[in-house]
Amino acid sequence: MRCLADPEIAYQTVRQSVELGINHLETARGYGQSERYLGLALQRQLPVDRARLYITTKLPPTPDRALMAQWIDESLERLQVDYIDCVGIHGINTPEHLDWVANGSYPAIADAIECGKVKHVGFSTHGSLELILAAIETQLFEFINLHYYYFYQRLAPAIELASKYDMGIFIISPADKGGKLYTPPSNLVDLCAPLTPLAFNYRWLLADDRITTLSLGAATPDELYPSLDIADANYPLTADERAIIDRLGRQLQTSLNTDLCSQCYACLPCPAQINIPEVLRLRNLAVAYEMSDYAKYRYQMFENAGHWFPGMKANRCNECGDCLPRCPQELNIPQLLADAHEKLHTRQGRRLWD
Repeated sequence: MRCLADPEIAYQTVRQSVELGINHLETARGYGQSERYLGLALQRQLPVDRARLYITTKLPPTPDRALMAQWIDESLERLQVDYIDCVGIHGINTPEHLDWVANGSYPAIADAIECGKVKHVGFSTHGSLELILAAIETQLFEFINLHYYYFYQRLAPAIELASKYDMGIFIISPADKGGKLYTPPSNLVDLCAPLTPLAFNYRWLLADDRITTLSLGAATPDELYPSLDIADANYPLTADERAIIDRLGRQLQTSLNTDLCSQCYACLPCPAQINIPEVLRLRNLAVAYEMSDYAKYRYQMFENAGHWFPGMKANRCNECGDCLPRCPQELNIPQLLADAHEKLHTRQGRRLWD
């Protein structure tokens, strides 16, 4: 997604990645020139055969069977390959998206698999846990791309269900979406020592043998190295790593005390359409671990990213009190929302498609 600036940089990044042992290259129709740049890179000399690489591209959900077939052919042409290992439906984020695919365009993907254009089909998602579980239960998909990190464990039931159906489990952006861990605050550095916060998050994921793929998102060859230093460390968590988890848990509890949101989601739905648990998760991270840069980065996406990051900003709270009797911790949610907005609100940034 980030190799958008220059085809030569994209080639050098791809070449260096496969030299270092990466064998899964993922792109998407919606990532600017990424498909075309990857196709150009694949046509140049690489140190491995095409047959040893797994190429994934992602296509938007649509109810139109003919359009989906057209998009598959266009991706094949841009990638300059005879087949695509994995096609993912890019962003099954709403029930309508799932219906579009399951009852509309899925036969086009099945046809592409039948004739050898595509080997496997899956989906990526920024949707609710309930929607993700429903999509897995259709058993139409062989892999899933989703957000799941030490600092965001809401989707643990989806990991469990996908594993039950032997699906490939691809974790989206552990370094960036997992907490902007490539530029961690000093407090988090101390809590995660002797590992870096980035290495700790990778280890927490790699120790889970249900998870099959972590994405890296390097924009240049140099950005490959911090992650690949730990890529083979897929053994169970060590005593030192479990001690880090204990420290992080104590810090969360002591710093937030009675203001700690446990992420039970009982407060939803909110009449003002505020994603209360996510707002308070970001507040938790900012207060407990000084992860304010990450929290602001994610918070500014509310009202700016549609179904990719649904929910209104916390200042939309009208103090109706609807959530208060549902909170098992008896949190003063309107007060915490106001505080979260004060801590996290910043100017709007630009999205990839801008």
